Amino acid sequence: MRVAIIGAGFGGLCMAIRLERAGIGSYTVYEKAGGVGGTWRDNSYPGAGCDIPSHLYSYSFEKYASWTRRYPEQPEILAYLDMCADKYRVRPKIRLNTEVVSAAFDGRRWQVTTGEGTEEFDVVVSSVGQLNRPSYPEISGIESFAGVAFHSARWNHDHDLTGRRVAVIGNGSSAAQFIPRIQPLVEHLDVFQRTPNWVIPKPDSAFGPAATLAFRLVPGLQRAYREWIYRYAEGTLYPALAQGWSAGMLRKRALGHLHAQVADPELRARLTPDFPVGCKRVVIDSAFYPALTRPNVDVVTDPIARITAKGVETAEGVREADTIIYATGFRSTEFLRPIAFTGLGGRSLAEQWKDGAEAYLGITVPNFPNLFLLYGPNTNLGHNSIVFMIECQVRHVMACLPYLERNGPMEVRPEAMAAWRGQLAAAMERMVWNNGCQSWYKTAEGRVTNNWPGPTTLYRRLTALPPLPAYRITSSA
Repeated sequence: MRVAIIGAGFGGLCMAIRLERAGIGSYTVYEKAGGVGGTWRDNSYPGAGCDIPSHLYSYSFEKYASWTRRYPEQPEILAYLDMCADKYRVRPKIRLNTEVVSAAFDGRRWQVTTGEGTEEFDVVVSSVGQLNRPSYPEISGIESFAGVAFHSARWNHDHDLTGRRVAVIGNGSSAAQFIPRIQPLVEHLDVFQRTPNWVIPKPDSAFGPAATLAFRLVPGLQRAYREWIYRYAEGTLYPALAQGWSAGMLRKRALGHLHAQVADPELRARLTPDFPVGCKRVVIDSAFYPALTRPNVDVVTDPIARITAKGVETAEGVREADTIIYATGFRSTEFLRPIAFTGLGGRSLAEQWKDGAEAYLGITVPNFPNLFLLYGPNTNLGHNSIVFMIECQVRHVMACLPYLERNGPMEVRPEAMAAWRGQLAAAMERMVWNNGCQSWYKTAEGRVTNNWPGPTTLYRRLTALPPLPAYRITSSA
C-alpha cells in the first residue's frame, strides 16, 4: 500500500514516523518548502514562540528532556522537528521543494500531481494544517506603498528596522510576540488595532541545568510534568471556553494583568475588549503591554481608510511609515487550498465545502475515499496542545489502514457524517465562540469551522473507536 503525505510539519512528520515504526516504508512526504517544520519554519519573526508549554507541545513518543524553556521559541521547536525527522529516519522519504497541485481519485487509487508529474497512491494523508497561508487585509492602496511591506509569517530578515518608522497592522498573538522585540529598535511604531484582545501573563522561565538533568534521569518525572500541564489545561482553561466556572476567573486574571501593566486609563480603555474571554484567541504574553506604553509607540484605533505611498491613512490623516508589517493572520477557513481535490464522480472538494469545510472527526470526508486529514476542520484548540489532537488523528488513520488493505477503498458513511454534523452543532451552542465576536475560527458567514467544541479527552475516545461501522467500502471501486 502506497501512502502520500502532504506537508512536513508536526502532522506530516508524525504520520511518517508512525508508518515507519509500523514497518510501512512505501510512503512519500511532499513538502512545498525547502525544509521540514511547517508553520514553525514559516514563522521566523523575532520572538516567535509557542503559548503551550514545551513538554506538552511535543510528541508523546519523543518527550525530549532537553527543552531550555517552559515556553519554547521558534528555533528550538524547529530544531526538535529536525531532530525527529533524523532520529526516526523519515527524512529520506521527504521530497522538499515539491508542491502538490492536485489529487484526483480514479475509483481505485489517488493520482497525485506535482510540478514534477503525476504519481499513483492508495492513500492520501493531507497535513497542510490551518495556519499556512498568510491573510492580507482588504485595504485599498496596498500596492501603492513606496516603502517595504511584508507579512509577519514571511518576515523580511534582510530589512533592518533600526531607526525606521514602522506601522504594524494587527494585534494578535504574532504581533504580541514581535512588537516587544522591534520596539527598542525603531524610531516610531504605530500599532493599528481594529479590536483589542484579552491578554493573560505568560509564566515563562528557563530550565536550569538541574531541572534539565532531572527530566533526563528521573524516571517518570517528565511524564508526570506533561500530565500535570495537560490536566490543568483541560480542567481550568477548557471550562472557560465552554462558558463554565473558570470564565470569570480568566477574565479577572486578564483585567488584573492589564491594570498592572498599563497605567494610562485612556490607553487601558482602548485595550479592554468588549467581548467574553475566549471569544477570540487569548493572547498569552507578558511583554506586549509594556511595549505599547513606550514613548515611541502609538496604539491607533481609528479605522484605516487606505494605504498611501507614504503610509497608512485614517480619518485623522496619513501616519507616515517606511515599513508596514501585516500581522493579520492566516486564511484559516480555506482548508487544503489551493490544492484541487477531486473525489468520486469528479466531485470537487472545494464545491462540496462551499458552505464551510467539514469532516468526520475532522479526518475523513464523504465521496473522498482513502483521503485523511490531519489538523482538519473543527480540530483546532484554544486551550491545549494541537500535537495531542494530531496524534489522536494519526492513530485513527493507522487503525483504518488494515481495513483498506484487505477490502479496498473506504469512505465515511453519509449518515455518520450527518450524525457528526449534528453533534458538533449541539456542542457548539455552549461555546464562547458563538457569542458574537469575529475571529479566524469562523467563516465570513459566521460558521465555526476551525475549533473543536469539546474536551480533548472526548476527542481521544471518539478517534479510538473502531473504524467500522462509520465507514463503508466504496461502491464504485
